[in-house]
Amino acid sequence: MGVALSLMVMLLLILVAAEVFTNALEHLGERLGISEGVTGSLFAAVGTAMPESTVPLVALLAGGENPDVNADIGVGAILGAPLMLSTLSLSLMALSVVRKRGLRGHLRPERSGLERDLAFFLIAFGIALAALFIPAPLGWLRAVFAAMLILTYFVYALLTLRVSAKLVENGHATQAHGKMYLHRLGLPDNMTIVIFQILFGLVLLVGGAKGFVHGVMEASELIGVSPLLLSLLLIPIATELPEKVNSILWIRRDKDTLAFGNITGAMVFQGSILPVIGLMMTPWRPTMEVLVGVLVTYGAALWLYWHARRGDGLRIWHLCVNGLVYVVYIIVMVG
Repeated sequence: MGVALSLMVMLLLILVAAEVFTNALEHLGERLGISEGVTGSLFAAVGTAMPESTVPLVALLAGGENPDVNADIGVGAILGAPLMLSTLSLSLMALSVVRKRGLRGHLRPERSGLERDLAFFLIAFGIALAALFIPAPLGWLRAVFAAMLILTYFVYALLTLRVSAKLVENGHATQAHGKMYLHRLGLPDNMTIVIFQILFGLVLLVGGAKGFVHGVMEASELIGVSPLLLSLLLIPIATELPEKVNSILWIRRDKDTLAFGNITGAMVFQGSILPVIGLMMTPWRPTMEVLVGVLVTYGAALWLYWHARRGDGLRIWHLCVNGLVYVVYIIVMVG
């Protein structure tokens, strides 16, 4: 009962933190005059990716009597993050507006930004997939692949920033939804307070996610699965909650570009920067759990990319397929 109550409290903390964070981030984007694509794909994505970025590092640097278990938890956290984002997270976001738009209803993110996010994710995650087959003794080759991943994200961020001004001219500027919360409490409406609320929201997000992970790990003793599979399936539930909640809040306000950018931008970050940690700090080998998870993630992203490029665009049922794939994956792996 204590573990269940702790999980519920941490979940509530993440929900509150996500609302505080998105509220301040919208005001920051509006003040800077940047596009929704930059706000969602770079600022929000990297900011809310901090919890899942810290989990593998904490696991790998924790030490202890069994470094192999720490490595399994680290690899699972690294690969489980994009797995959940590309499947369950996108599906939950779409389902949150299914009553309003219908299963065949359209999703209308800014098209060029969505295609850019998915294309760079497929490139980066393809590099990470290929790197699984590099033997551990070839450390120099692993370092080359790690450098390629970092360069991929640098180019992606540069291109995303470069097109911001044009998108603003075409009506895709970031617009805040309502007043900033700290301003409602009587604090001045200026950039300092905006930054403070963003940092406050991030602290709550990281704290809530870490507390949730701790609760999940305590509960895992009753489940009896391998640390690698557990981290692939359960840790992302906590570390990806910020992305899911933020995107649900935005899409329900018809801010489709922000909603998608928050998830797909995080996919690029986690598909390029996080595998660098795995390459340099773990065995990074193609075990069955890892390989199946990577292939499912890649297939889900390809499915989304294909429909994003088609003339009729994305529909809600397209993303529901991604969620169904995740459910099948869990049944197969746990069964």
